[in-house]
Amino acid sequence: MRSSHLYLLLAMLALATPGCNCRFPAENRGEQAAQPGIHRQDWGMLTGKPVYLYTLTNGKGMSVMISNYGGTITRWTARDSSGQQRNLVVGFDSLSGYLARPPYFGALIGRYANRIGLARFSLDGHEYRLAANDGRNHLHGGLNGFDKKIWEAEELADSIPELTLKYLSPDGEEGYPGNLMISATYRLTDSNALSITYRAKTDRATPVNLTNHSYFNLSGDPGRPVLDENLVIDADHYTPVDSTLIPTGEIRAIGGTPFDFRHPQAIGSRIAEVKGGYDHNFVLNHPAGILSFAASLQDPGSGFRLLIYTTEPGLQFYSGNFLDGKFRAASGQTIGEHDALCLEPQHFPDSPHRPDFPSVILRPGETYFSQSVYRVILP
Repeated sequence: MRSSHLYLLLAMLALATPGCNCRFPAENRGEQAAQPGIHRQDWGMLTGKPVYLYTLTNGKGMSVMISNYGGTITRWTARDSSGQQRNLVVGFDSLSGYLARPPYFGALIGRYANRIGLARFSLDGHEYRLAANDGRNHLHGGLNGFDKKIWEAEELADSIPELTLKYLSPDGEEGYPGNLMISATYRLTDSNALSITYRAKTDRATPVNLTNHSYFNLSGDPGRPVLDENLVIDADHYTPVDSTLIPTGEIRAIGGTPFDFRHPQAIGSRIAEVKGGYDHNFVLNHPAGILSFAASLQDPGSGFRLLIYTTEPGLQFYSGNFLDGKFRAASGQTIGEHDALCLEPQHFPDSPHRPDFPSVILRPGETYFSQSVYRVILP
């Protein structure tokens, strides 16, 4: 084993995984509490390695299913006002659905979430070339990013179910420098909050930007567009993009534009004013590194509401513009344009080219830390 690999494996042991320390008011809806815990089931084999599906269940009966293939959230179920379980995310019931390479449904994204312009960057005097898998640009870690890796899993079946996934990304993988050891801890609390905590260490300077790419549809019906869902984003500015969705470098005020979601707005109310639909980074108002409110989403029909908190400086809002009906959800329904949306806490796109954007460079001796919390409010 190379010494740098040994260093990272030892460093990984120091990455504690306490999960989210935030507290939210408990909900008392009178329903009978389910037995909390984690259930693991076999989900197939890939390149000679076992793939598992883990079900995290809290004391309120909410469950989240996560695979060690790509750190993928495959299903997220909660009771509606009639007591029926609804799935709030788009996903598949079998591994084969994900091996067909859908557009990152529920996946853990890295080494760099979002786009890097012209599929290259310079760092410490050296240019690194990446896969151009989005036109001329690099997207979501390349051709075989973290969403297509089999992660090592550790379960903690306590009163609050917790799953930690770990992966060693070797030096040169997808063109990135440095051996990068990553952990992602998923924790489901009885306040119906799923926290995802990311940590990483490297032996060479490298850009790191991790997020989850779940597609939400709070109606629980993936055949129903999300255009009626009401969105709030705590941001006064956003980063405009060019024709290839790379930021221009400007940080623009949202006042008087269709990007103003400071108060609840139906997603479809002004989407026609945005060429191609929403696929933009919003500059969150809170200081980076402080777990704070970022966004809320509510479906007026089902009554479900999603609250997002994050330590990240940005939030990518994607309105499902490129969903084209090629894939069917677990329910069998075709997923078309605007049938689901993504709210991805992360650093800004193309930050390696923008020294005025918050830095994404992780150096030896530092620990990458990011935490996002997704809380579902029941109708």
